[in-house]
Amino acid sequence: MSIRDVYIVDAVRTPIGKFGGALSSVRPDDLAAHVVRALLDRTPALDPARLDDVYFGDANGAGEDNRDVARMAVLLAGLPVSVPGVTVNRLCGSGLEAVIQAARAVALGDASIVLAGGVESMSRAPWVLQKPERAFPAGHQQLHSTTLGWRMTNPRMPAEWTVPLGEGAELIADKHAITREQQDAFALASHQKAAAAWAEGLYDGEVVPCAGVELSRDECVRDNTSMAALAKLKPSFRTDGTGTVTAGNASPLNDGAAALLLVDEEGLKACGREPLARIRASAVTGIEPQLFGLGPVEAVQRALAKAGRTFADLTTFELNEAFAAQSLGCLAEWPELDPAVVNPRGGAIAIGHPLGASGARLAGSVAHQLAAAGSGTGLAALCIGVGQGLALVLER
Repeated sequence: MSIRDVYIVDAVRTPIGKFGGALSSVRPDDLAAHVVRALLDRTPALDPARLDDVYFGDANGAGEDNRDVARMAVLLAGLPVSVPGVTVNRLCGSGLEAVIQAARAVALGDASIVLAGGVESMSRAPWVLQKPERAFPAGHQQLHSTTLGWRMTNPRMPAEWTVPLGEGAELIADKHAITREQQDAFALASHQKAAAAWAEGLYDGEVVPCAGVELSRDECVRDNTSMAALAKLKPSFRTDGTGTVTAGNASPLNDGAAALLLVDEEGLKACGREPLARIRASAVTGIEPQLFGLGPVEAVQRALAKAGRTFADLTTFELNEAFAAQSLGCLAEWPELDPAVVNPRGGAIAIGHPLGASGARLAGSVAHQLAAAGSGTGLAALCIGVGQGLALVLER
């Protein structure tokens, strides 16, 4: 059996909304349907009935994104009922996992034309109530937020594994002696690069605003922030004077969706378009849960090795900025990487991190950047809560 080449024909995303912001009135299944519909509308030569499958990443899935949000997106977008859909969950890596699984299906010949993406509404994530162990409890019951992080944790899990995500970032700051000032400088650069990219129109070709919502660009980008403003923020997790992680040097809570169209050679003919990029290799790795932020370190190295490439070959590298400390920790373990190629259009600290959508956003951004460059090698990677890393290599 021969392995087929897999091409990314196009990629779109919504503007990323802030928690409780402009997109908080939009259901996650509607966000997903929006990018599905927008992606297909941009390829009018393709009959939607030709889609073999739709893969969507979704990290929470406890609210309006229940019941297989990928299939809901297919139906709400008005696609033929014959088009199936599957939802995948690798927490923060869910959107990229969807792209990788979809690409694998095409590469193996199980599909010719697929759509892959991700969605998350952290604003609309519900509180959940566990069923009592016995009927008719007399006391009060606890509601658990499904927005982010550990909940209903298994008591058999070692305590050091289940620390808050921000404390995990603090541990990485300790490990690599990353200062508060370095983290704030990294965060400031993220905002400056994102603001410049929007001003230059670099996102115009991939961002598709939602009808009826007044949001045309990413809502969390702060054009005028400064080191002085960031320095005023108090540490969010350690309050004993040793804390360095703040709301300003961490990614915010967000809402959004992204989608990509993946095809083989025959599918490419059906689309009648030049592809943005080709998928070359991927890798996933595990790490101690409390050090989840360093998960990309080995995943990136493995993916590059599979592709026969090195850091020197990279044209662009989209690394998800869950925390500045986490990103800086990864960069410290890649001394041969030129930091200038990392997140040239800003990262998640400025753009936002809608969990299940972020990986698809990163892959789409890499594809668009490679197309704009005309050639090169690109990389998308994320750290993942509970200790994993995921990476994807693209080429043009």
